[in-house]
Amino acid sequence: MADGLGLQGRGTHYICSEELIFYAPLAALPHIRVIRVIRLAGSFSLEENQTLKQSEGPVTSWQRVVGAYDEFFAGYKDDPIEVLSRTFDDVGGYDDIVMLRDIELNSHCEHHMVPFIGKAHIAYFPTDRVVGLSKLARVVEVFGRRLQTQETMTAQIAETIDRVLKPKGVAVMIEAVHQCMSMRGVRKPDVATITTQFTGIFKEDPAQQARFMQLAVDRGR
Repeated sequence: MADGLGLQGRGTHYICSEELIFYAPLAALPHIRVIRVIRLAGSFSLEENQTLKQSEGPVTSWQRVVGAYDEFFAGYKDDPIEVLSRTFDDVGGYDDIVMLRDIELNSHCEHHMVPFIGKAHIAYFPTDRVVGLSKLARVVEVFGRRLQTQETMTAQIAETIDRVLKPKGVAVMIEAVHQCMSMRGVRKPDVATITTQFTGIFKEDPAQQARFMQLAVDRGR
C-alpha cells in the first residue's frame, strides 16, 4: 500500500496507508493522532515551501519522529509488576528503610505531549523480602516512558511497589519541571512541581514521613 507521501510497506511500528497507524495500546492513542498531524503538516510544507522541498531532512522527518516516539513511549511494552517479580529473602536482619534518591526521570505530559524532566525519590520499609535496587529505578523508567501526569505517575509507582513487595510502607516523591509550562502558556521556566504518595507506615507515622522527606531533600548541608 502507498500513501500520499509515497511511502509503502508494512513495518514493525506502522502500516503505511492513508493514515499512519501504530501497533500501540489504546492508552497511547493520542500519540497516534499527533504523529498523523505531524505527517500531514510535513506533507503540506513540502508542497508549499521550496526550501523545505529541496532539503532531504523534512522528507524523512516523520520516520525519525516515529522512531523517537517508539522510544519515548516504550513503557507501554513493559510490565512494572514483572520488573519487581524477583525478590530476595536474605536481608541479614536489616529492618530499616531502603531508599533510592535522585532517580533521573523523563516523561511526557499527556495533555500537550511535551517533556517533563526531573528526579524521583523512592523508599520502602521491607518486611522479609527486598528487591534489587536497579528494579526500583526500572519501575520509574517504565511509568515514565508513557503519556503521564505527574500526579498519576507518582501514585502508580507507589501502588506497584506496595502491591508486589508488600512492605510495611512505601514513599514516593517526584520533582519535575514541565515544558508545557516553560515553553508555552504561562511560560515560566524552572518551576518545579513536587508530588508525593505514601502508604503504610509512611502514611500512618508522621515521624517516618518526615524522615523520608528530610532524606529526599538533604544534600549534606
